[in-house]
Amino acid sequence: MFHGSMVALVTPMNPDGSIDKKSLHDLVEWHIASKTKGLIIAGTTGEGSTLTTEEQFDIIAAVVKQVAKRIPVIAGTGSNSTQHTIELTQNAKKAGADGALIVTPYYNKPTQQGLFEHYQTIAKAVTIPIILYNVPSRTACDLLPETIERLLVNPNIVGIKEATGKIERAKEILERCGKDFVILSGDDATALDLMLQGAHGVISVTANISPQKMHDLCEAALTSNKKVAEKINAELLPLHKKLFLESNPIPTKWVLHQMGLIPAGIRLPLTPLGEKFHAELREAMKQAGV
Repeated sequence: MFHGSMVALVTPMNPDGSIDKKSLHDLVEWHIASKTKGLIIAGTTGEGSTLTTEEQFDIIAAVVKQVAKRIPVIAGTGSNSTQHTIELTQNAKKAGADGALIVTPYYNKPTQQGLFEHYQTIAKAVTIPIILYNVPSRTACDLLPETIERLLVNPNIVGIKEATGKIERAKEILERCGKDFVILSGDDATALDLMLQGAHGVISVTANISPQKMHDLCEAALTSNKKVAEKINAELLPLHKKLFLESNPIPTKWVLHQMGLIPAGIRLPLTPLGEKFHAELREAMKQAGV
């Protein structure tokens, strides 16, 4: 169920920080028309950490209802509290999400045993497909392949978003966990290489801006059409890199606003993109054909 180009969707906001539900609805339809294979709602790119519990539930429920099973809807439900993560994941299940993307607990810096018990406790508490999410650059902890392998005792832990950008890491997870365990890149710049090594797709930031091309890239990579995949990836590479000139999703929301797809809103502590980066991002958009 989880494969190909899956978008880490932004949460459109008005300048006062309120959620723009009309823009969210339109983005969802655009992604479905562009053949995006899954929507991640309220994840890192969706500013899930600054949404209230009520807002998060409402957004997930609204998107689930709108999508009506046309593609999977995955809810970002991770936090640095095991109990709170359980509550958010239970809400996601209640809202009808097809799965939960659960980031490693940030700030706390748990041990590998702590990570194992965190995920095992959640998996036992909520019967929903769970995708682990490892992004050490943001969380200050690293979910190691041997711990991931231990977690396979929980049948509803079905995959991982691996955002270290390390090709060898993904290969080790594949070797330890088998081909049925879903490996999704969490780093657009290395996603092609990961898929050519056996990963099943990408949870993409770039897909917010160019969903059809990200779909085409993944389809080519997953069908071993390396030449086509490399050509598309070369066109998108400037976006892969420049969308991280400032912390995600600051550049992504700026580009979408420039495209006329969302208002300019973003929530503190994130702030609008610095003017010094505008020209670089416009050039990346041009190179990507946006």
